[in-house]
Amino acid sequence: MAAHQEKKPSEERNHRSMQNDTRTAQVQWGRAWEVDWFSLASILFLLLFAPFIVYYFIMSCDQYQCSLIDPLIDLFTGNKHLSDIWNKTPTLTYRAAGIYTLWVAFQVFLYVFIPDFCHKFLPGYVGGVQEGAVTPAGAVNKYEINGLQAWMITHVLWFANAYYFHWFSPTIIFDNWIPLLWCSNVLGYAVSTFAMIKSYFFPTSAKDCKFTGNFFYDYMMGIEFNPRIGKWFDFKLFFNGRPGIVAWTLINLSYAAKQQELYGQVTNSMILVNVLQGIYVLDFFWNEAWYLKTIDICHDHFGWYLGWGDCVWLPYLYTLQGLYLVYHPVQLCTANATGILLLGLIGYYIFRMTNHQKDLFRRTNGNCKIWGKKPEYIECSYMSVDGTKYYSKLMTSGFWGWARHFNYTGDLMGSLAYCLTCGFEHILPYFYIVYMTILLTHRCIRDEHRCFSKYGKDWKRYTAAVPYRLIPGIF
Repeated sequence: MAAHQEKKPSEERNHRSMQNDTRTAQVQWGRAWEVDWFSLASILFLLLFAPFIVYYFIMSCDQYQCSLIDPLIDLFTGNKHLSDIWNKTPTLTYRAAGIYTLWVAFQVFLYVFIPDFCHKFLPGYVGGVQEGAVTPAGAVNKYEINGLQAWMITHVLWFANAYYFHWFSPTIIFDNWIPLLWCSNVLGYAVSTFAMIKSYFFPTSAKDCKFTGNFFYDYMMGIEFNPRIGKWFDFKLFFNGRPGIVAWTLINLSYAAKQQELYGQVTNSMILVNVLQGIYVLDFFWNEAWYLKTIDICHDHFGWYLGWGDCVWLPYLYTLQGLYLVYHPVQLCTANATGILLLGLIGYYIFRMTNHQKDLFRRTNGNCKIWGKKPEYIECSYMSVDGTKYYSKLMTSGFWGWARHFNYTGDLMGSLAYCLTCGFEHILPYFYIVYMTILLTHRCIRDEHRCFSKYGKDWKRYTAAVPYRLIPGIF
């Protein structure tokens, strides 16, 4: 989306009309102002059960060889009680607390105190100080983009330790996986609670806050749009990317090391998981500046949904395939391994090229070529809180002419490839594709609801030109 702005003369607005314009614009941006019963019920369910869902998956691997059914059978038949399962669960340890504290502190240090230098020698990489999208209140935040650098430094130290220093075992993450789960929950709840308190007493930008009056909704979905400490520590950018996504590849490497320790080899399925998910992680950090224009940064407020989700849900449930393969090593035949690899790479190509087309279109204000010709688009406009009128272009050609969220289609293809590496013996590793399908479909719907509120009749013209959301001809 390419945009430019037009300021209304101040004399054209009196105080009352400005308030009305503000209220209208605020409705069009970000999350909801009012909470319907279904949203509240969904939020209460997640607040109550999401931590137990994560625990159940990890406990199933630790005590039941990754079977999701056997724990329920034991409980319903009386073979075991909840107390029996809980008593066998590893508790929080000082060792795990120390590991996790050092990990988070190190990532904060890399994020805040080491300015990006990668953009100075990596052609095509955009790092350093970059501007984000316009906030609902009309502000433009600046970010220090240094995620790729943090990832590189972290992994250089990881491999240096594994092959030279030997400060700790490469299996350290797997060996402390459940105690680390308690640590990540502590951080997730702490940062979410702090963000809510901050929004009431010392918000970074009061005009970008949203209060519904419903405690549970505000706690989960967030009140502040871009909570910050100091000039550069942005909660959303840090917790979305670090420590969870930097850890993603380290977690998989620890799983591979454990497989080597237990069985004397690393299976090709484990290698595939490391490679395919590693590509996704590297893509995220290579395009971190582009990420500033995505829904997470541009529209989501920072609450439990992002704070706890990035600390707990992401590192624990996005890595289930590698965890499963530690307990159930799978050696794929050459044909199956090749097919899964191709599915993952094609999915990544679609995901990346679709996003690249949109980014190119936005950066050039439509003065570019998509598939060898000038892109087609629909012009539209919207208003910010301060009464500024912005003009945008919504592209209707290239992959964006096939479906309105074709990048999500590529993402789902890659997600399916991760799961297929695990074979079909258990359903646990397939949670990821089920979850991603629900997540991205829901994201399509809420994003389009927001776009309709934002663009109005212009959005109707866009959906008429591009009628499908994810799969051309089907959905």
